Amino acid sequence: MPLWDKGAPVDEAFLTFSAGNEFELDQRLVPFDCQASAAHARMLGAAGHITEEEASQLVEGLDTIRDLHSRGEFTIAREQEDCHTAIEEWLTEKVGEAGKQIHLGRSRNDQVLTAVRLYQKEALAEIHGGLERLCDALAAQIERTGEVPMPGYTHLQRAMPTTVGTWLGAFAAAAADDLRLVEAVRELIDQSPLGTGAGFGVPVFTLDREMTARELGFAKVLENPIYAQMSRGKLEGSVMHALTSAMLTLNRYATDLLLFSTAEFGFVSLPPQFCTGSSIMPQKRNPDVLELVRARYHVVAAAQTEVIGLVASIPSGYQRDLGLTKEPLFRAFDTTSACLDMMARVTDGLTIDAEACGRAMTEEIYATERAYELVKGGLSFRDAYRRVGREYGEGSP
Repeated sequence: MPLWDKGAPVDEAFLTFSAGNEFELDQRLVPFDCQASAAHARMLGAAGHITEEEASQLVEGLDTIRDLHSRGEFTIAREQEDCHTAIEEWLTEKVGEAGKQIHLGRSRNDQVLTAVRLYQKEALAEIHGGLERLCDALAAQIERTGEVPMPGYTHLQRAMPTTVGTWLGAFAAAAADDLRLVEAVRELIDQSPLGTGAGFGVPVFTLDREMTARELGFAKVLENPIYAQMSRGKLEGSVMHALTSAMLTLNRYATDLLLFSTAEFGFVSLPPQFCTGSSIMPQKRNPDVLELVRARYHVVAAAQTEVIGLVASIPSGYQRDLGLTKEPLFRAFDTTSACLDMMARVTDGLTIDAEACGRAMTEEIYATERAYELVKGGLSFRDAYRRVGREYGEGSP
């Protein structure tokens, strides 16, 4: 039953509506809630709020739950609503009276904040690793083919000479900036909300918040209890901005690869193991992976907008709206992680066609160089610009 149950009948349709799919989403929070609950139990024991034996029983029980979860054997029922209720009820059933003490000094508000914060720290580490793998793949490709000359484009028209290394290096530089952004938001969320209760602290009992913050690997304690609640969604929005930035890099990289792998350009060939075929055209090799990455930028950007929209214009303190931020947050992390992995794999398998790149290096892309040579010979830039323009049938007569 819900932790808030008062014994009065509640409309079943409302319970289903209220729980939504949170009991399913919360499966990924189980190990993080157990981690936070174990730190909380040890702190309660050290402070004398519960006995050392009770603390040990709780920690052992939480370790068992994590083990069950890793094997897919820990369930959360719809009527339990979330992992927090499921964990407390399991502890109460298995370890008896000690299980009833696990919620002492906590609200579900700071409990979910802590679990989600721990999840984000781990998920951001995975995103950081994905960006590093992409940078490594780009660096390796540049090492192999970076000196190959190719045209640079503006307005999708041939503009000036460049190289494969400069082109791919642009995406490596963008990914490096994305790494710095991920590091910045990791620092931003590295504050422990555990012990802020429902948003107004915990009366009567003194909690050692510094102890639980250290145990959970947080850099510091989030001091203001009301802001702890207000930070939900706000900090997720910052995290998702970093994910959106990474996805924007992938979106534009995928777009270039789609363009340059067409027969009309032919600069690159995609690894065949990442292409699909047509159900009617036997010759086709389709770059579905790139099209999906390109499209999924919008999925992540929409998830960020969804979270910010959910938390905007609500009063301070906890509001039920905040619970709806979990799903888009999970979606954004899953999507970004998968896309980073795919683009690193595609980059590893790219083939650069140096001959096709060379054929595209037509005379007119050296026009700016020609104008500058005239300037070195004493002509003003504007006169040189116009003379070269006339040579190519462009500019003033």
